[in-house]
Amino acid sequence: MAQFDVYRNDNPETSERFPFVVDVQAELFEKLQSRVVIPLSKAERTGFPMAYLTPTLSFDGRGYLLMTPQLAGISTEEIGARAGSVADQERAIATAIEFLLRGF
Repeated sequence: MAQFDVYRNDNPETSERFPFVVDVQAELFEKLQSRVVIPLSKAERTGFPMAYLTPTLSFDGRGYLLMTPQLAGISTEEIGARAGSVADQERAIATAIEFLLRGF
């Protein structure tokens, strides 16, 4: 499991709203039995300050909102199949996490 890999959300209760999750946990902690993930939601434009907190990421030919306030830890057994990566958008993801934690 690599940081910024995208996985299918197999949870039947949330998969329609959040079809994917992004693994944001550093690879240094790959031996842990859990991963920190952020769900992706079908994108709708947002204005400042939400655009920094929930940036639009391009994945699979579509735009998805990174739902940073929904950041969560889940068991590695609960993660669905790998669907790709958004590592090329690392800066937007890191900025959103920093904004969530610090507010600036």
